[in-house]
Amino acid sequence: RDWSSDVCSSDLVVARSGEIPEGGRTIVNIGGLPIGIFNIDGEYFAILNRCPHQGAPLCEGHLWPGLLVSSEPGEYTNRAEVPIISCIWHGWEFDLISGACLVHDGKRLRHFPVRVDDGVIYVQV
Repeated sequence: RDWSSDVCSSDLVVARSGEIPEGGRTIVNIGGLPIGIFNIDGEYFAILNRCPHQGAPLCEGHLWPGLLVSSEPGEYTNRAEVPIISCIWHGWEFDLISGACLVHDGKRLRHFPVRVDDGVIYVQV
């Protein structure tokens, strides 16, 4: 979908809130940039659809519902507030909210500001 011509102030219309189910995503093209829009518990996040490792279409990767954290062997907890996206090429994992890479310090997702107004999702590029 290409929404680059739908402008509202400095933001671009990318979808209506009902079009992206909870836990779902859509990929849009905004001015030539592929951007994934994710709905995590009713909050929307927009990231560049390119893995910072080698440029894979990251937004097509598996979305995990939380981060497993271990303090010692055999003990772990699920931090459900930290959704993880994994790259389809090499399995690199990223915290969808903070953008931090979980396997390599220094690699980060490129985020875009998102706002929802009257059921319309806007992304600022």
